[in-house]
Amino acid sequence: MAEVINPAIVPKVTLPSGEQVPCVGMGTFGSDRVSAEDVSAAVAGAIRSGYRMFDCAACYGNEHEIGQVFKDAFDEGVVERKDLFIMTKVWNDMHRRVEEACDKSIKDLQCDYVDMYYIHWPFPNYHAPGCDVDSRNPDSKPFSVEEFMDTYRQCEALVEKGKIRYIGISNMTIPKLEAVLPLMKIKPAACELELHPCFQQQEQYDYLVAHNIQPVGYMPLGSPRRPERDICPEDVADMQTPEMQEIAKAHGVHPALIALKWAHQRGEISIPFSVHNYVSNLKCVTEDPLTDEEMAKIGTLEKGNRLVKGQVFLWEGAKDWHDLWDEEGYIVK
Repeated sequence: MAEVINPAIVPKVTLPSGEQVPCVGMGTFGSDRVSAEDVSAAVAGAIRSGYRMFDCAACYGNEHEIGQVFKDAFDEGVVERKDLFIMTKVWNDMHRRVEEACDKSIKDLQCDYVDMYYIHWPFPNYHAPGCDVDSRNPDSKPFSVEEFMDTYRQCEALVEKGKIRYIGISNMTIPKLEAVLPLMKIKPAACELELHPCFQQQEQYDYLVAHNIQPVGYMPLGSPRRPERDICPEDVADMQTPEMQEIAKAHGVHPALIALKWAHQRGEISIPFSVHNYVSNLKCVTEDPLTDEEMAKIGTLEKGNRLVKGQVFLWEGAKDWHDLWDEEGYIVK
């Protein structure tokens, strides 16, 4: 029997509403390497091991299988629906039909409502699942405030209908946030962004905190098993840096757990995915915290090491993936 972590001892993060949620959730993106069956089996184990937050998405292609796992857990009395914080996302090809996409996710996940519904990417640029890095959709366009706000207003309507409890945003930039935040009736509760020791995004992190938006870090381990299309020769392997190795050795644990301790102590929610190590990923935030010196040392590891570059979303006329991220401080058109 796998070890069980009492959900009550998992540290909490307070959302802008005042609701407290776990500081670690389970990601469910198999990175095009793990089948829907294996992901859902890991979710089944994770619920029984003490996980109460799950980060799903329509485009991961496994919500139907995960939904059966949720239903089994409800039917067996392992958890009640109100005990879980279920997050999912509208995919780029459904920006004009958000309610339809949300209804399908709710049906597939067998969860009655969604706790946090994210706009997965801030534009409708679509790519086929499992595509390669050079794939381009001729219909792709640069970010549009009007298009994004149309999508966002559909999400606001879903809050008012009780289908979702919170709206999340994802893969945003400060210039894009500056353009859209003043236009929102219901403020986003959280923003998912890539966060790990060699890509800390401190400026955007601080911006989110200052605007009362909870940072949720994806790829918190530097994702050694990300899709092939996202692997470039210049990428840094966070967990192999001497500093991470040294701190891990001092604590007698794998560097992955040091990355998760750092994320928690920094104040973010992290959503690691693992088929086998999910118990230790949750347990590590309940014990043996990093020292201030260790936190400071990890703080020096920023290397601008963006791993999800988003090349497949580029539009005609864009120079390269840097255009997606508004690195010069303005929205690239």
